[in-house]
Amino acid sequence: MKRKISNQFFTHYIFIFILVIVATVSAYFLLILTNQLAAGLFAKNRYPAREIIRDDYNHIDFAPVVQNGGSVQIVDSEYRVLLSEGNDVFPKKQLTAAEFTEFLVWSKSKDISFSHDVLYNTQGEFWLIVTFPTSLRLDLELKWNPHAATGNFGKALFVFAVVIVVYLLLLAVLTLVFSRFTARQITGPLRKLCDGTRLLREGDYSARVDLHLENEFAELQNTFNDMAARIEHEISLRKKSEEDRRRLILDISHDLKNPMSSIQGYAERLSQKPDMSERERGGYLGIIHQNSQRANRLLTELFELSKMDSPEFSLKPERTDLSEILRQLCGELVPQLERAGFGYEFDIPEESVFVLLDTDRFGRIIQNLASNALRYNPQGTTVTVSLTAENHQAVIDFGDDGIGIPAHLVQDIFKPFVRADNSRNAETGGSGLGLSIAKKIAEAHGGDLTLCKAGDKGCNFRITIPTI
Repeated sequence: MKRKISNQFFTHYIFIFILVIVATVSAYFLLILTNQLAAGLFAKNRYPAREIIRDDYNHIDFAPVVQNGGSVQIVDSEYRVLLSEGNDVFPKKQLTAAEFTEFLVWSKSKDISFSHDVLYNTQGEFWLIVTFPTSLRLDLELKWNPHAATGNFGKALFVFAVVIVVYLLLLAVLTLVFSRFTARQITGPLRKLCDGTRLLREGDYSARVDLHLENEFAELQNTFNDMAARIEHEISLRKKSEEDRRRLILDISHDLKNPMSSIQGYAERLSQKPDMSERERGGYLGIIHQNSQRANRLLTELFELSKMDSPEFSLKPERTDLSEILRQLCGELVPQLERAGFGYEFDIPEESVFVLLDTDRFGRIIQNLASNALRYNPQGTTVTVSLTAENHQAVIDFGDDGIGIPAHLVQDIFKPFVRADNSRNAETGGSGLGLSIAKKIAEAHGGDLTLCKAGDKGCNFRITIPTI
């Protein structure tokens, strides 16, 4: 990539090199043209010495020169200033030959701010000096004089050719250096971006690019880094999802293996011992029935959890007084709590709190929370339920003062098959899916189910649902 872009830049700058040469030649001829056009505009060109000189200097018309800001001096062959109109060029009226010669040399200098046109009249034996202030000087001009010495023209042409060659070489070197420099400004950032892209392709999703620039490449850098961060996050989520899926399959296999093994064992026992007593047979059949119910309950809850994750899952919400529904649900819990030796405290306001609710699904949330509390806590535990409405939300707190939830489970408590009883024994009978199902139902209502308090002493779950 770098070589191709560099070559492309070099090709472009060769074209620019040619354009600069064309522009230089054009500028030269333009200066010549400008010099010719300007000749008629400047007063010094309208009133040259050769146009106004006369054999008798007394017949020279000085007025136009003086009116246009110029001056005229007459110097005879004895270097005396016979006449001076306008600004005095000479500080005294009598000059020496050396002083006048010095003036003639000085008048041809390019560094002075005056233009002197000096012409000698052989008839009148005097010099006419016409002087104008210089505002603009265009003196670029090449001439060929056939009267010059033969070798001088060749030398002048050689010097001119050397200047042109040096100019072209300098221009070519500067063009090459500039093309490489500007190409590097493009290829450097591109190389870093390519390196970052290659690392991403090879699986290094932590790759980032830092170009230390503030131009369009900085925007490309930020876009690349955002993309890399997003890919890294997505890959992390995918890995986590894969781990969760593998763990889910292992948990399902484990939870189904126990009851199915029990059913298989006791069924084989019944078939191998046909002469067992009715009491013993009834005990075996009871265990088989209990384990079949446990397996069926697990499969049912798995089906329900899977159905909630499908796009076809939807609620049937209706405008409902949440206070009234919650009182009914709490009333249904009282017999279960009393049989388990639990205490209870309900704080439900008399005022109506209206929400859009699928009452059957919502009842499942309360029942699952209550089942967990009954399953994992000892007798004497107190269950509390309260309802408040604030900030356009109904807030239900469902808590207990039981054994609490271990700290290492707090972050994963709503994941499938996560439960405080890691042994998965038949005494607790929990599938580990109840809280997952409850949270999805709350989210389907536009709310949420969260764990607000956890520790060695009790826990508190909070259900939020938007009010209407």
